[in-house]
Amino acid sequence: MELILKQDVEHLGFKDDIVDVKNGYGRNYLIPRGLATMATPSAKKVLEENLKQRAHKEKKIVDAATKTAEALKALEMKISAKTGAADKLFGSVTTIDLAEALEKEGHAIDKKFISIQGGAVKRTGPYNAQIRLHREVVVDFPFEVVADKK
Repeated sequence: MELILKQDVEHLGFKDDIVDVKNGYGRNYLIPRGLATMATPSAKKVLEENLKQRAHKEKKIVDAATKTAEALKALEMKISAKTGAADKLFGSVTTIDLAEALEKEGHAIDKKFISIQGGAVKRTGPYNAQIRLHREVVVDFPFEVVADKK
């Protein structure tokens, strides 16, 4: 079944992509939730025309995302957290904490576009996260979790 995605769907595709999925997945999940529509010939023509018009605007968005990516690469992030014995954290540092720390530095990035490699952080030390600013711009962002000095 060919569908046109209305929104980004994780592990499937981005908005306005034409994807081929199994009939049940499309009929029972994607279409009822408003994530996709049927890819009829007329819908494909409308999509193609919209993509042509959006190409110029898209270039400006990619340039802005690239500029933000360069600023993030120059940023050195240290997140402090309460620790116990052997540098083990009370709780964990998640994408929410990283998004809040980036917000304090002046970069408003939604937590769903951040993924910490290895999941939630449970110990102090250096870690790496991937931040997706645009479908074409993904930044590897190193950060460090340090013990709270209280």
